[in-house]
Amino acid sequence: MAAFINAEGNTLESRINTPEGYSRIEYPQESFETYLRHFPLKANGSKVLLYNGDEKGNQSVHLAVFDMNISNRDLQQCADSVMRIYAEYYYANKQYDQIKFYFVNGFLCEYQKWQEGYRIQVNGNDVSWTKTKGYDESYETFERYLETVFAYASTLSLDQESTPIDIENLQVGAVFLKAGSPGHVVMVVDLCENAEGKKAFLLAQGYMPAQEFHVLKNPLSDTDPWYYVETLSYPLETGSYAFDKGSLKRLNY
Repeated sequence: MAAFINAEGNTLESRINTPEGYSRIEYPQESFETYLRHFPLKANGSKVLLYNGDEKGNQSVHLAVFDMNISNRDLQQCADSVMRIYAEYYYANKQYDQIKFYFVNGFLCEYQKWQEGYRIQVNGNDVSWTKTKGYDESYETFERYLETVFAYASTLSLDQESTPIDIENLQVGAVFLKAGSPGHVVMVVDLCENAEGKKAFLLAQGYMPAQEFHVLKNPLSDTDPWYYVETLSYPLETGSYAFDKGSLKRLNY
């Protein structure tokens, strides 16, 4: 694995080398793909921490850890980490109207409403908005919004916001998703290709209990963390979960 790691690198692009003969696919500077590729990573060798600061029991499946906020509540699990990275991108670019997620019951929780001071009222399975505060676009308020989303969303709602795709249409931000209670989801966080157009990708995940978002190793190789489209087979083994055919999806974000 050492041949793929630049210990001093602090992003996906600078930390994890591409396979020999492969180059990272280029994307526009302001794109989600570039945002993910340049998102800060914690120091090389960092352990995955749980929401309460404890170390995750199994430290053998990850290659790197995203330096991304996680609350001290058991909320930011697998689907939540995927939603958060999208939300962080749109928040950083002030595209507030793009930050909106469905709850499991079908309620659409829009960040712009939250900014305007509306908060949700829950009565059984019914959810509604009530104006209780003034306008606030601070990061702290953004985080409170996300915690509310995480409490009422899951892989079940994520599945309703996604569209199945073929592996030929693989893109950064796509997910392998199994909806359920519990289900699981992992995200494609980087893509590279060789001169023949053959592609390879990296995966990242959150998990239960709530924990830091982390880049996964490929359990089929002791030395290479990349997954290769050409040799992909199902069930797709990730070290923490196995995904069946049909689980690859594009999120409608």
